[in-house]
Amino acid sequence: MRSQNLRISVIMGMYNCESTIAEAIDSLLNQSYKRFRIILCDDGSTDNTYNIAKKYSERFSSITLLKNECNKGLNYTLNRCLMKADTEYIARMDGDDISLPDRFQKEIEFLDRNPDIAIVSCPMIYFDENGDFKVGKNNIPYPEISDFIHGTPFCHAPCMVRREAYIAVNGYTENKRLLRVEDYHLWFKMYAIGYRGHNLDEPLYKMRDDRNAFKRRTFRNRLNEAYVRHIGYRMLRLPFYTQIYALRPIILGLLPNWLYSYLHKNK
Repeated sequence: MRSQNLRISVIMGMYNCESTIAEAIDSLLNQSYKRFRIILCDDGSTDNTYNIAKKYSERFSSITLLKNECNKGLNYTLNRCLMKADTEYIARMDGDDISLPDRFQKEIEFLDRNPDIAIVSCPMIYFDENGDFKVGKNNIPYPEISDFIHGTPFCHAPCMVRREAYIAVNGYTENKRLLRVEDYHLWFKMYAIGYRGHNLDEPLYKMRDDRNAFKRRTFRNRLNEAYVRHIGYRMLRLPFYTQIYALRPIILGLLPNWLYSYLHKNK
């Protein structure tokens, strides 16, 4: 049965985030917009994440809690959440981040005013134990197909998407070659069948990160990004020469750390 009077389902995969999950859930409960439900799925955590989330689900009827028997990856986990989502809009959230209080209000107002737009996202504020250290760049307000050549046009964690768009593309594709780039592939699929999106100017989401996170990006992740670019460019029928850009993640992964660090800080 469809949730009564609720318009947003928040889907969150959790994995070993016992020290941050309470703050993440609290940031949702403190939203100025209240007509939403939260669907959590623990992806085989080995710490106390599930038990902390269970206490919230027992206290708040608006929270649904699921659990994978073992670690399955984010694409599988989010699809489990989507199966429970029955509202007009689907919002994302990660278990170690923070949604600012007016995030849902501003995102849903934009989507309500613009029925031709299916995806809305925003820049993110990056923070660690010492506080905020970077505000992400403002992405292109209305990305076109050609904008996919240089990277994903939307931040995944702060997005809100019409449920009909998720249904039209059968949710996230469950493929090990898409781990860590499942969002980029999702946008490729949506744009390929005519859906479009918008990036708000204002940062409404805080991503917990560290200042050297780029150094931990594995070569496997880079291969996955190269793969999703390759198939995504073809999905959008981009010119063949654009395939050269599919090699960019691999090339960057081969750079010396000092050079990549310089390029990362100055992009």
